[in-house]
Amino acid sequence: MMFQGDTTEDATAVIPRELSNIVLAAFNNLSPILWDALKIASCIGYSFDADVYEALTGKLGFIPKVEELATSYDAFERSDSNRYKWKHQAVYEAVKSLLLKNQCVQIHSMIIDVFDQSAEQQSEGSENWTQGLKADAHRLLARHCSLAEKWDGAFQQYMNAGRRAEETYNFNEATKMYEEAIVCLGKITPQHSMRSRLLPTLRLGSCLRELARYNDSEAVLTQCLSETEAELAGGKGDEQMYVHALTALATLHQYQSKYNEARDLYERALPIARRVEESSSSLWLAGHIAGYAEILRKSGDLPSAERLHREALEMRKERSCTELEMAVSYTQLGCTLFGLKRYQEAYKQHRLALLSRFKYLDFSHGLVSESLNYCAEALCALGRSEDGIPLAMHGVEIRKQVFGSSHPALAHAFSILASNYHAVGRSCDAKQLLEKCLAICEEAFPKNHANIIPNLMNYGKVLRSMGNYRKGREVYERSIVIHQLNFKANQKVDQLEKCRLEAKELAQLEASAGDDGSCIPDIARGVMPIPCVNMDLGASPIIILTDVGRDVDDEYALILLGALSRMNLLTPLAVVTTLAPARERASLTRGSLDALGLAKVPVGVGGAGGLDTDIPLEVYGAQYARSCSCIFESGVALMVRALESAPENSVQLLCIASLQDAATLIREHEELFVTKVKEVLIMGGVKPLDSSEFLEPDTAYNNNCDMESAKFVYKRCQEMGVPTLTLTRYTAYGCPVSNVIFDDLVKTAHMVGINTRRVSMEAINRLWHKVNLAATDPRREKLPSRCDRQWFCRTFFGKENIDRDSSMSIWDLVTKLNMYDPLTMLCCVPEYRETYFYWESKCVNGVQHRVTGISEMNNGVIDSALLCKKLYSLFGLSLRNALQNIC
Repeated sequence: MMFQGDTTEDATAVIPRELSNIVLAAFNNLSPILWDALKIASCIGYSFDADVYEALTGKLGFIPKVEELATSYDAFERSDSNRYKWKHQAVYEAVKSLLLKNQCVQIHSMIIDVFDQSAEQQSEGSENWTQGLKADAHRLLARHCSLAEKWDGAFQQYMNAGRRAEETYNFNEATKMYEEAIVCLGKITPQHSMRSRLLPTLRLGSCLRELARYNDSEAVLTQCLSETEAELAGGKGDEQMYVHALTALATLHQYQSKYNEARDLYERALPIARRVEESSSSLWLAGHIAGYAEILRKSGDLPSAERLHREALEMRKERSCTELEMAVSYTQLGCTLFGLKRYQEAYKQHRLALLSRFKYLDFSHGLVSESLNYCAEALCALGRSEDGIPLAMHGVEIRKQVFGSSHPALAHAFSILASNYHAVGRSCDAKQLLEKCLAICEEAFPKNHANIIPNLMNYGKVLRSMGNYRKGREVYERSIVIHQLNFKANQKVDQLEKCRLEAKELAQLEASAGDDGSCIPDIARGVMPIPCVNMDLGASPIIILTDVGRDVDDEYALILLGALSRMNLLTPLAVVTTLAPARERASLTRGSLDALGLAKVPVGVGGAGGLDTDIPLEVYGAQYARSCSCIFESGVALMVRALESAPENSVQLLCIASLQDAATLIREHEELFVTKVKEVLIMGGVKPLDSSEFLEPDTAYNNNCDMESAKFVYKRCQEMGVPTLTLTRYTAYGCPVSNVIFDDLVKTAHMVGINTRRVSMEAINRLWHKVNLAATDPRREKLPSRCDRQWFCRTFFGKENIDRDSSMSIWDLVTKLNMYDPLTMLCCVPEYRETYFYWESKCVNGVQHRVTGISEMNNGVIDSALLCKKLYSLFGLSLRNALQNIC
């Protein structure tokens, strides 16, 4: 919560008494209690958050008085975010002008006392107050302490505010708080001990380091070290603070790639730390041992680093420290084991850290993103990059929120995601991410910083795979130069030799490469291979046509695909998006599949779906949507490649969108279609089975998008003897799902689960608006005329009508939602098809064509409760598995 009044001037406003009397005339008859509330509000500031000052209501009833002043005297106005501000600036200034300085001090002191009492009460009961205020409460209290001239209290609160800001990785805010704490120290008499004097300065230096303000950090920390050394020389020093000063400066040198200087400082600090602490199990000592081990790891002495990290880990175990403290040791040991190429052991440590952090921290916390990134890195090294990509994607998004778009922490996340993409054959995506990574590093780090080397090496590897040998060689040659500037001859020898070997091989490839482009691999052109089909596993190959982005059930079908793929029930060969704008739908599909652990499944762009391209169709947004060159520009060409790679009579074609692209495939590649396609599954609808010689499509939305294509697909499949299975809207009506599903899937913390819940609310309100339009209104976007207001009320509320107009949100009244496309996806698995659905058949040319849900009374669902339970289970399985079951 932000307290916007804390930057206003608190000096008494200079307003003539006569003018004040005129401005405040409307308040002449106020009771003394309400006058007190006005005075308190003037001290708080021009605007303030009612929730923050709710703590005052217990003793003073402050907020109720403000509400009375707002409604009865027009003194304040209230915003939607529960903030109050003075209605008139002149009134605010006039009230302030009535207060003498000592009165202001008394009011601020009273506010402090009330807050302190509230904090004591809350510590004995509910935690709502402390959880709601967090770091802002400390900053707010520090301001009131300063204005009350209680400098000790202000110092402590600014230190608390700085610590809480650091915990949320808000280093800019933490820097400001520690600077304020230092100012307060200068006003305290008698002066505090050296420990109290230096602690905010050391924290300030560390925050400046995290902000990559290395010169400023070095100046601050060098001064701290000089002061501690002077105190020790005078015989009255604090050895613990001396160790802190040494290690803080050493950590800065590590960040600056000055490994020799960092190591020297730690080797001065560690013997003192061991001597100061009589017990070898001290957590304080463990922290410094681990810090020294990190210097050794970064400088290449991995065996020594492992030994020290294990020593620190055992110390922490002996002292039964918190799981979050243990997570630090797991992470540091995991990084060391990774450097030793013991990837399985590294993954085990990083997973332990991730589980602890997920348990105790918000999923959006920076430490959670750190563990996600390291787990993804280890999975990549273990050959499990498709599993690593969802973790890395979440790590990137968290770091964008926590650190912003230009921090080295985000660059590191980009690099790990790039490595995973490269490992699954998507070098174009990797190249794009590494270029973003390097741009951040070049800006954030000093020139020729050692931390750039791993990213350059990754970039060189990607360039080599794409056939760009000259640029790849130049990248490795630059890595060699930076290495030699930062490391001694015996440090990180493997890294240097790797760079030299790659540069030499790239020079040879460059010399032998032709200029006609014949040596450029498919990977450089963004052409993804079709996934291999292993029929021995029993996983049926499937091609999916979807209009994802229209509503969430298409994306829920993809979530379901993730589970069925992991269970070896389906092998997705390709996903093609149809319905304009198909390219945007492809980007959403690409990102969703990546986040679900299906990064190897190629995505193609289909046609407009039969709708007029001039009609603007919406594609809902998602932060994980990914536009990249690996998306096939021709969905039909992708389907052809997929069919050519598959065994005969093996492929299921799942159509959960317009049938236009399916019709094009049949028209242009009929023989291939008949040879390879085992059956076609359609989410749509058919006319009564006995109404014609053939099954004929009805006016279901997917059919209605391009009725000519729908008729063609149904008729040609029946003529060619390719079986069809149709799931109708009535089946979905027979298995409505509860809103609870959206809440439960959000608990997995998976980005797709979170986004689909958001979109669901928006989609249901959008549909509500459309069904209230006239049947001929083009904004209905070919929504069947039967889908009117009455249909909506029956479908989603079980009522004939409700008292609410089309401009209002309807989400709170919805009692059931339909999962059209996931149910059709489920029917791709024969076991589920027969377990959960009744089928009607029509035999044409000796082939059975099956339909479930032939009417509202005969919806085809055997047991709605069991079917819902299965869907819930598979949705949760997919999202949890994608995040390696951390929840």
